[in-house]
Amino acid sequence: MSQGRIEGIPPLLWNFGLVAVWGSIHTLTARPAYKAMLTRFVPEPAERSTYVLISGLTSVALIGFWQSVPGMVWQIEATPLVYALWGLFILGWVFLLAATFAINHFDLFGLRQVYLEFRNQPRPPLAFTKQLMYRYVRHPIQTGVLIGVWATPSMSMTQIALSVGFTAYIFIGLWFEERDLIAEHGDEYRVYRKEAGLVLPRISR
Repeated sequence: MSQGRIEGIPPLLWNFGLVAVWGSIHTLTARPAYKAMLTRFVPEPAERSTYVLISGLTSVALIGFWQSVPGMVWQIEATPLVYALWGLFILGWVFLLAATFAINHFDLFGLRQVYLEFRNQPRPPLAFTKQLMYRYVRHPIQTGVLIGVWATPSMSMTQIALSVGFTAYIFIGLWFEERDLIAEHGDEYRVYRKEAGLVLPRISR
C-alpha cells in the first residue's frame, strides 16, 4: 500500500474501484433480503438507522482512500456561466434536501422508527407520496445528486471518477429500487411510473 493505494493501480482506476465497492455496498444493503437478514441481529426499528450508519462509514472510507489525479477535464472561465453553474450546483443540493422533507425526512434517516420505539408508541406505515416534486419525478433525491456532481465550472480528473461513478451507481441502484417498489406497491406504482419521470420531470401527462 502507498498512501492508501495498492502499488501498480493507476489512481483514476483506483478511484473508480472505490466508487464501485461503495455503490455495491449501498445497493446490497438497501435490498429487502438484506434488511430481513439484518433484523435477525438488530431490532427492526433500528434497521434503517443501521443502514444510514453503514452508509456514513463507507462514505468516510471513500473519502479517506480517494486519490488525487493530475489534470483537468474542463475549466470554464466565462463569469456568467460560472455563476450559473454554481447556482445550479446549490439548487441541486437544496432540491435534494427538500425532497427528503417532501416524504418524511426523519423516517428516511431512521430517526422516526427509533423515536417511536423508544416512546413505546405505534408506528403507522407511511402513505405512498406523490406531492411536490414527487408529482413529476419519482426519485428527486437522486436528481439532486446528479445535478450536484455535474454542475461545476471546473471538473478535475480527481473529480471525474466520482461524477461518473455516482451517475452509474444511481442508475444501477434505481433499477433495483424500481423493481422493489413494484413488488411492494404493485399496480399503484406502475401507474405512477407513467405519470412521473425517473430523474427528470415528466410535465405532460
